[in-house]
Amino acid sequence: MLEIQGLTRRYGRTLALDDVSLSVGPGVLGLLGPNGAGKTTLMSILATVTRPSAGSFAWEGRDGLRDPFAVRRALGYLPQDFGLHGQLTAREFLRYVGRLKGLSGRALEQRVAQLLELVNLHAAADRRLSGYSGGMRQRVGIAQALLSDPRLLIVDEPTVGLDPEERLRFRNLLSEIAHGRVVILSTHIVSDVEAVAERIAVLRRGRLLTLARPEELLRSAEGRVFRALVPPERLADAQQRLAVSSLTRRPEGVQVRFVGPPEWPGAEPVEPTLEDAYLLTQAAA
Repeated sequence: MLEIQGLTRRYGRTLALDDVSLSVGPGVLGLLGPNGAGKTTLMSILATVTRPSAGSFAWEGRDGLRDPFAVRRALGYLPQDFGLHGQLTAREFLRYVGRLKGLSGRALEQRVAQLLELVNLHAAADRRLSGYSGGMRQRVGIAQALLSDPRLLIVDEPTVGLDPEERLRFRNLLSEIAHGRVVILSTHIVSDVEAVAERIAVLRRGRLLTLARPEELLRSAEGRVFRALVPPERLADAQQRLAVSSLTRRPEGVQVRFVGPPEWPGAEPVEPTLEDAYLLTQAAA
């Protein structure tokens, strides 16, 4: 269990995180919000990389600020800006990180081989990282976060650079490993959390707007999502007036999907999606 109480972080006059409190149990918590919402700041504090200006957190009853090593022993962490040693191969890099985490010998070799297979890099395991694509490098980052079989896994924007097939593979991986451990997945992409998160925390401008199960967010959006057919020449006006979630071009005009009051002629209610519910929380903030 991870208990977070009043975490706040200031950078000069900028309030990056504003009095965030929540409890996180086993399973996947999706941390959702636009760029600049405070997601990375929160995760770097929980990973003991950054100290808060105020507040505290506890991992399994141990104070994470007074005893950061209790957190680090249980932690797997993939930060948003993850650096690699380009002259090493993927296998060499994972061996290096594994030794830093206390693994050695046959156990280390087996774990490295297992993870290379898991992230679909076994065929390129002995190529230098400098020749890897962005998506391949991200998969190495995912593998290193899992090396010590962590009980607390924190991943910040993990699907950046992954193609659709790789993103699906990663979501399936998160679902598989989440049992019995705490997984915090930070992203600004709703579909990244929709299929795997038991609960979703929505942040904006450093504040926690809501913490709810996906089905609770969907229920909160019922009766508040609409669509309307808009003439192309009035599209700019519609985008200015409405909280638009999607546009679909059609021969007869543009079908605009939006959240909030039905402030457009001919608007009709539609079944909400999680993207709609997320947009509603942001629009209300």
